[in-house]
Amino acid sequence: MSYTETTYKSWFTRIKEALIKIVVGLILIVGTTILLFWNEGRAINTYRALVEGAGLVVDVDSAAPDQANEGKLVHISGPVVPGGLVEDSEFGIVADGAVGLNRSVEMYQWVEKQESHTDKQLGGGEETTTTYTYSKEWSDRPVDSSRFKKPDGHENPEMPISSQNFEVSDAKVGGFTIRGEDIAPLGEASPVRMTEENIDAFNAYFGDSRPVKLSQGGIYAGSNPSSPSVGDLRITYSRGDLKEASFVGKQNGEGLGPYTASNGHDIFLSAAGKVPAAQMFKDAEDLNVIITWLIRAGGLLLMFFGFAMTFSILSVLADIVPLIGSIVAFGTGTLALVLTLLWGPFVIAIGWFAYRPLLALAILAGGALLAGLFWYLRKGRAAAPAAAAPQTLGRPQA
Repeated sequence: MSYTETTYKSWFTRIKEALIKIVVGLILIVGTTILLFWNEGRAINTYRALVEGAGLVVDVDSAAPDQANEGKLVHISGPVVPGGLVEDSEFGIVADGAVGLNRSVEMYQWVEKQESHTDKQLGGGEETTTTYTYSKEWSDRPVDSSRFKKPDGHENPEMPISSQNFEVSDAKVGGFTIRGEDIAPLGEASPVRMTEENIDAFNAYFGDSRPVKLSQGGIYAGSNPSSPSVGDLRITYSRGDLKEASFVGKQNGEGLGPYTASNGHDIFLSAAGKVPAAQMFKDAEDLNVIITWLIRAGGLLLMFFGFAMTFSILSVLADIVPLIGSIVAFGTGTLALVLTLLWGPFVIAIGWFAYRPLLALAILAGGALLAGLFWYLRKGRAAAPAAAAPQTLGRPQA
């Protein structure tokens, strides 16, 4: 099921949009500059706090808190005993002995997808053909069909119930009390099979709007699981179980909380199982590196888009002759990439410079080398066709 639409933009309309893109592009450049600078400070502060913490942490017996360690950064490992039951009180689903419970809800819905193809016209205009296709899929998030290009015949009902996580109020690790929100994410997930006893609560909730039945260990709210209709629901549960856990944090009486390092960064580490303190700090350092590089990559990508949007008006102006516009667009894209490779590493280096000047200089040199190499290869490719052009033959002049 599909719908195709063809739209046309004049050259002047595209120029107006390009002017708006300049503003958005400049905002992106400034925003990503701040993001990259902030990220380096965050990474450095986190690293230094972890190094400090690794030198201060004290391994203690989790069986009973020792008042001598009050306020210190301690490491504990021990068996987990949940304090009370974790449950979905709305439907009476209980996971006895678990630290967490997850309710997963999917609804069968209309989903819109679109594909566009744009052709440039002589005179600077653009003709865009967009094809919208509609299909029915299971989704754990509500899809707003009112935003569809053709909502008629593709209406989705409201999602009457959503996915949700539940956690135990607290749990004991030896003699220490750990908050449920800190221990529930560590649980190992396993499915909770629904029974006929669970159906009554769902029947009472949905009433006559949807028949309820068991299906593949879960609840199916709808007429036929093998032939679903829009609005049908699949509801499943899983529980999180945890036998042993390890924590690093500040001892507060019988509890643990974040420990504030000398640079103001909080330290609170957790892991499933019996994990040594050294390994927990190493894992935290590795995670810090991963997060740092992910933010760097995302920031540089957005910075490239910012530069590209800022220069996009040049290709629009040149699009009065489509071939010239395409050449200009390639050139501005290349320029945006070169500027990103120069400015991005420069910002990262400035963030590091006060702390690690040698590494900062290496980052600057690496960025300049990449930009120079890219520019050199670009010029080499442009020069190759000219060098290969045939020479004009003729007699030498006397």
